[in-house]
Amino acid sequence: MFRYTKLTAVREVIVWVITLMMLLPLYMLVVGAFKTTEETLTTSAITPPSSLDFTAFVEVLTSTGRNSIPMSILNSVLITAGSVAGLVLLGSVAAYVIARRTRHWTTWVYYLVLIAIILPAQLGTVPLYIGARTVGLTGSVLGMILLWTGILLPLSIFLYAGFFRGLTTEYEEAAVIDGATPTQAFFRVVLPLMAPATGTVAILAGLIIWNDFFNSLIFLGGSTVQTLPVAMYTYVGGLVSAWNKIFAVVIISMIPILAFYMFAQKKFIQGFAGGLKG
Repeated sequence: MFRYTKLTAVREVIVWVITLMMLLPLYMLVVGAFKTTEETLTTSAITPPSSLDFTAFVEVLTSTGRNSIPMSILNSVLITAGSVAGLVLLGSVAAYVIARRTRHWTTWVYYLVLIAIILPAQLGTVPLYIGARTVGLTGSVLGMILLWTGILLPLSIFLYAGFFRGLTTEYEEAAVIDGATPTQAFFRVVLPLMAPATGTVAILAGLIIWNDFFNSLIFLGGSTVQTLPVAMYTYVGGLVSAWNKIFAVVIISMIPILAFYMFAQKKFIQGFAGGLKG
């Protein structure tokens, strides 16, 4: 039987203190975004605003030019969604072949995938940039989609392969007996069972791509196409004292990825737990 003791109370107090300390930066971010420029300079970071002021959000969302926040959000969404779609499609198919084929070469391919995950992607930045510039893929959404699909494909294959190895072959065998082709059995039977793995791949890859600054700065530098982290950097550099606008940009950048996580969190948790239930 559980007994509430002094030790339990001390533990609860410690947990609450740690939680409040972790939430303090988020509180300062939200509070600062709703302050006027004058208030951000004259009041403490933890002082609530005298009144909710949406001027920073309005000015940021109505900005124009090469570093327009609305256009940067659109570019980030297109790049992230396109890359995730490519990773799910190519990663699942490649992992299925590696997991289901018993030939010797599939083992070596799997080891190469592991090596590709371990090696830093920055090692290939220069040859990748030269190649992309040669074929005209720098400064474009399509080029970034192809870049991220190639960089994160080993991770996608690795995650899917682990799930396919834990899935019995009875599902696709039953589908083939019912008259389905191997392709139909994969896309209509096997892949839907991989929803937890798909959620894991989508969230992990989506977070990496959405928050990327280095590759976007290198491969989109000097073009009219900019992603949200790069556009946010120009605000930090150009509006040193207008912290309310900087905080507003940060909050706006958090909303899409948080919404996506809330939508796919069930599959994401199942993916980490290794479950196959939909």
